[in-house]
Amino acid sequence: MTVTTLPDGRWLYAIATTAFLAASLPQAALNAQGLESPETVDRIVGSQVSAEEAKTTAEIGKVTSAIDRTRENISTVRKTSKLDKVDIVFLTDAERSEGGPPTVIENKVRQHRDDVAELRKEIEANALLYNAIDSRRVLAQDILAVEFDNPGKIVIYAAAKPSD
Repeated sequence: MTVTTLPDGRWLYAIATTAFLAASLPQAALNAQGLESPETVDRIVGSQVSAEEAKTTAEIGKVTSAIDRTRENISTVRKTSKLDKVDIVFLTDAERSEGGPPTVIENKVRQHRDDVAELRKEIEANALLYNAIDSRRVLAQDILAVEFDNPGKIVIYAAAKPSD
């Protein structure tokens, strides 16, 4: 085994630097801004983020229509840097633990599989949208579709339950 030594006493500098970094890591974690409060989320995201629960049967037309438009919505997600409002619709009965989405939606997702996968990646790559879904603990893999309602507003449909 070979031991490498640092010339001119630089080992002391390396040890001091390492000790400083190790001592400051716990403080850095305490100073990190959490996403627990709605005010913090709104400040970070720059948009109002709201969430609602819905039954898939009540939203089936909107969701299947949004899935059909996934290709064009990918482009809009890429360009989105500011929104007034982000609505997350939790389709609680479509969650995996509930058996997944109904057949109609599952078939649409399968039909547009590549586009839905790309949409999820684009949402993860978009800081605004990623922070919005992360603030409500939505995983990108649970997103079924998005719909741009009005200029400045997006609705994200997720096969998930809100976290407590």
